[in-house]
Amino acid sequence: MLEWLVERGIGEDRAILTDGHAIFASRLQWHGEIAAGQTHLAKLAHRTAGQSRGTATLANGQSILVDKLPKALSEGSEFTLLVTRAAISERGRLKLPQGRVTDQTVDPTDLLHQLRETGTPAREVHRFPDRLWDDLLADALSRTITFDGGALLIDTTPAMTVIDIDGTGSGKELALAAIPAITDNIQKLDIGGVIGIDFPTPGTKAERKAIDDALAQALGNWPHERTAMNGFGFVQLVARLERPSLVHRATHSRTGMLARQILRKAESVDGAGAILLTIHPALRAKLKPEWLDQLARRTGREVRIDTDPSLALEGSFAQSVPL
Repeated sequence: MLEWLVERGIGEDRAILTDGHAIFASRLQWHGEIAAGQTHLAKLAHRTAGQSRGTATLANGQSILVDKLPKALSEGSEFTLLVTRAAISERGRLKLPQGRVTDQTVDPTDLLHQLRETGTPAREVHRFPDRLWDDLLADALSRTITFDGGALLIDTTPAMTVIDIDGTGSGKELALAAIPAITDNIQKLDIGGVIGIDFPTPGTKAERKAIDDALAQALGNWPHERTAMNGFGFVQLVARLERPSLVHRATHSRTGMLARQILRKAESVDGAGAILLTIHPALRAKLKPEWLDQLARRTGREVRIDTDPSLALEGSFAQSVPL
């Protein structure tokens, strides 16, 4: 049976949809961020003249874009806001979160409660099974997914997430072999919005149709819209975009993701003594004092930090050392 498992981490909450052996979907919510589905008390800071769009401010000072504003709502008015999309980082800018006016009660619900509302069983666990999260995060950080005969190369642009297919064999064979990896990892890596898939250029219309049909069947249970494959093998998918994917975070917030990951590793260090984090200086700059205090409380151990600029960001590690 599939169920959502949620880990409440330091600086983030993590969730995986799993049968206990494999991941079928994931969610990642960083503490302090507003998330799609939450409702907050907001104040209308600016309204675009003659339009139903504007900018609102939450109690914590966070700005959020608002649409479908009622005509009677004027600047300075307070209202309840439903968040429809979280903030998303892009190259050189941050896209503000989006929301709309709602008559729901204020409820900044957390990840576990959001997942329970989907109708799929969800429960909190101390630790995910095996290395499921570590392997998923490694895929997001490398942006490369291997499959039999090839690999998916995933990148983000301001316009879309692009999936390129590399490998051996004929174009049709490679494309058909790539489809299960594409459909699995779109959900595993929580990719939404506009997705461009660059298949190997098919030789004939019949080959294009065979690939199109296989892709449509594989994506049958995932809500989206899709263009037909063009003559160069390009297909575009459009799905609801509510939050940054793991690939987005790995691309635009890499040090923040790795800083949280080293804290997760530190929580599982066995043995007695202090916990020593040996990390790149860029990660040290991301570790908030309250996070380190929380690590000490959770483990009941002293926390020490050693920085090493020769380490790769991904090469940081945690270990037990004598007091």
